[in-house]
Amino acid sequence: MITRILSYILALIFFASGGAKLFSLSFEVEAFTRWGYSITFMYFTGILEVLGAIGLLIKRLSSLSAFCLAGLMLGAIGTHIIQREMPMFFVATFIFLATISYAWHGRKNVGELLINIGFKKSP
Repeated sequence: MITRILSYILALIFFASGGAKLFSLSFEVEAFTRWGYSITFMYFTGILEVLGAIGLLIKRLSSLSAFCLAGLMLGAIGTHIIQREMPMFFVATFIFLATISYAWHGRKNVGELLINIGFKKSP
């Protein structure tokens, strides 16, 4: 029950963040420009976040989506460290920890999914 609630909260966070990028909200455009990243990269990141948010809501994909989103959050953490944006570093780190915790809790589901789609042989 708690993990399902966490998946909804994370999906909301990533959907909102990705949507802000896809709709080119001024604060996202300003941030990506300040960081030296292209607007194309902003859109790409937004697409990944929205797809990850959708994946979090699909039980079979939720853990794999969380692992992928955790990787994306590592990039965000790195950006905030390099740019010396400590408040956002802490926010990104909290989201990373919540996402990787959710992914770790469902790691068995990731293994089963990989077996079912042929990426991994069953034991």
